[in-house]
Amino acid sequence: MNNISSLNNVYKKGLFGDYQNKNENDLIKIKEIKNINLFQVVKYKISKEDISNYKIDEISFSKSLKTESNSVTRIIWIGPDNWFIFSSKNLSEELKKFSEKDFAITNLSHSRSIIEIEGKMIYEVLKKGTPLDVEKLKKGDCANTVYNGVAITLDFISDNPNIVRIFGLRSFGESLYHSITDACLEFGYKSI
Repeated sequence: MNNISSLNNVYKKGLFGDYQNKNENDLIKIKEIKNINLFQVVKYKISKEDISNYKIDEISFSKSLKTESNSVTRIIWIGPDNWFIFSSKNLSEELKKFSEKDFAITNLSHSRSIIEIEGKMIYEVLKKGTPLDVEKLKKGDCANTVYNGVAITLDFISDNPNIVRIFGLRSFGESLYHSITDACLEFGYKSI
């Protein structure tokens, strides 16, 4: 069975918006992140387990509003005792160390649309759709918010260059993509 991207019908590669007479390095870059494993780990309220005793792919679980990562796996805090684990590796076997009486592990691999934006002007793009004060967020930070009415999670990947991943529910993927690309038009963007 082949998995079809939620942006399959709308995602187009190329240059868009006000890109004429601009250095291509100054344009915002947009790409869809596909074929990634996503698991949600939730610690039950009645559990006495200490999450600091657990690691996934040699990464400790992140603290409030933070992300921990290595080159292939990211652990994002999404709420108290609640994390997303994104990885290009299959972590199914490693996740079996979590006991069912203490944790809920859910495979959400195809439930999200993931859009990555890169460039100097990405904070301006984010400010167009979210009430969050994104200027204060830097590499390793994450936040849950909305973008033009769509619930999203932001993961700040890098400060140099500025890179942010935006996660939204798959069913809102096209709307989120249109909102992001529309906000990028005035700066010019390259879809890669």
